[in-house]
Amino acid sequence: MSVTQALDGSVEIVDVSPRDGLQSDPAMVTTDTKAELIGRLISAGLRRIEAASFVNPKRVPQMADAAELMASLPRLPDVRYIGLVMNRRGLDRALAAEVDEVNAVVVCTDEFCRRNQGKTTVEAVGVWADIASAADSAGVPAGVTLGAAFGCPFEGEVPVGRLVEVARSVAEYGPAEIALADTIGVAAPTDVFERVAAVREAIDGVRLRAHFHNTRNTGYANAVAALESGVSVLDASLGGIGGCPFAPAATGNISTEDLAYLLGRMGVDTGLSLEGLCAGADWLSEALGHSVPGYLSKAGVFPRPNSRH
Repeated sequence: MSVTQALDGSVEIVDVSPRDGLQSDPAMVTTDTKAELIGRLISAGLRRIEAASFVNPKRVPQMADAAELMASLPRLPDVRYIGLVMNRRGLDRALAAEVDEVNAVVVCTDEFCRRNQGKTTVEAVGVWADIASAADSAGVPAGVTLGAAFGCPFEGEVPVGRLVEVARSVAEYGPAEIALADTIGVAAPTDVFERVAAVREAIDGVRLRAHFHNTRNTGYANAVAALESGVSVLDASLGGIGGCPFAPAATGNISTEDLAYLLGRMGVDTGLSLEGLCAGADWLSEALGHSVPGYLSKAGVFPRPNSRH
């Protein structure tokens, strides 16, 4: 099945650069700079944005201003801001900041989960259950990301059965969405086909989302494989910035502008402005003080908007 057949020609991209992107960058940008980044994403057509992380600022100092950032953002009827939360305290802060959605994380391996959250996977599922219940009571949709769904930097290969077991556990608490995350960028398209199919069979009816890192230059191929598997929501980061600060060498999300260009050439509608994204990536390079990994803003859109055939 082709991507356009699988998706009926459209896909939703969730930009995670303000959170997953900036949390791993050495630059400590101001709240105003973060707000401008989000404004540029909105202007380029993004309608779901992972805006902030409500976590312990001692562990992730780049996210210490989450409440201030949320207070500064425009509230538009068709734009949804996602807040990452790791426990009930973070959820309470996110709800007070009036996020539109929350997203929790459960890592599929115990060792990585301990390093990321200080808990085993089973304990993290219990935390997710509490978050899901409280978010539901507050009327705020809650999704959950399954970290290390394709491989772990500490335990190595993650069996498909383990992923399915964790997916079933989190699905018991009614997530609005489950994201499968290749946190360290080790997957190939065959892994994506196999794991999406296995999770969908185990928890049919829950919307799936995919989050790929391009650490080993397979992220874009994996994104296409996810779409061919029927996943219609993909995470990406403007400029390709970011990564997990608790996983060795896990740098690099797939780039929003590069992904949008790829899908556009395949006839898949993203609703995004390539020119706006490229301008945003160039601005982001200046704001961070270093070049971003994405390619499209360097090479340019093809064909050129004013080119003659």
